[in-house]
Amino acid sequence: MGYPKDLLSSRSIIKHGLYALIAPEGLVNNVVPGFENCSMSILGSPKLGASFVDYIITMHEGGKNSEGFCGQEDVESFVYVLEGKVKATAGEEEHVLEGSGYLYCPPGVKMYLENLEAGDSRLFLYKQKYKPLEGRKPWVVSGHANQIEFRDYDDMHNVHIKDLLPADLDFDMNFHILSFDPAASHPFIETHVQEHGAYLLSGEGMYNLDNEWIPVKKGDYIFMGPYVHQAAYAVGREPLAYVYSKDCNRDASL
Repeated sequence: MGYPKDLLSSRSIIKHGLYALIAPEGLVNNVVPGFENCSMSILGSPKLGASFVDYIITMHEGGKNSEGFCGQEDVESFVYVLEGKVKATAGEEEHVLEGSGYLYCPPGVKMYLENLEAGDSRLFLYKQKYKPLEGRKPWVVSGHANQIEFRDYDDMHNVHIKDLLPADLDFDMNFHILSFDPAASHPFIETHVQEHGAYLLSGEGMYNLDNEWIPVKKGDYIFMGPYVHQAAYAVGREPLAYVYSKDCNRDASL
């Protein structure tokens, strides 16, 4: 990396337990046992205040996790392919995923990943403890987001959303892609019990986090804690879009 070429500065903002904006230029590599020939950074985690863990991964040529990821009886996992091509295996079930491809592994099912590119593949990876519901059990889900149609968000023709996982009560979380046309925004500033981990796929915008308007752009990561004010405006010439997790389908615990 070499010597700095200017005064040190950062766009990242960390408010533990509330929200965080993590810019890609400040990330450092973390060694995660089981991942070979991969550059990884841990983004959201309980140390930040999240109930889940998010990672950004560059799998170099030959990169893989031969020991598997998660697989504990109370832990679920999800991977979204940002760029490249990978083989993603849920137990014995194999899937070839290219850009926008994803795989969800329910509790008790290990996820195996292997880069199929001659160069790099980039992934957004997630894990969380599953909250069981009597008589319900989630299942393996795989697909490509580019093959799912957007629908209008809150009856607005310039904001669009797609669900990557089923809405069934068997699932205690979902992943969505939310996209704002240039100049579009949320209909209001949201305040809710759910938390999010979001990776920005395209565009630029202004994001309200805890009633502070913060500039964001492609490649940024945002953690939004429970009850933190949140809303976005899209600016620029292309849609502001991000993939994000959302806890759902469960009552609040006492």
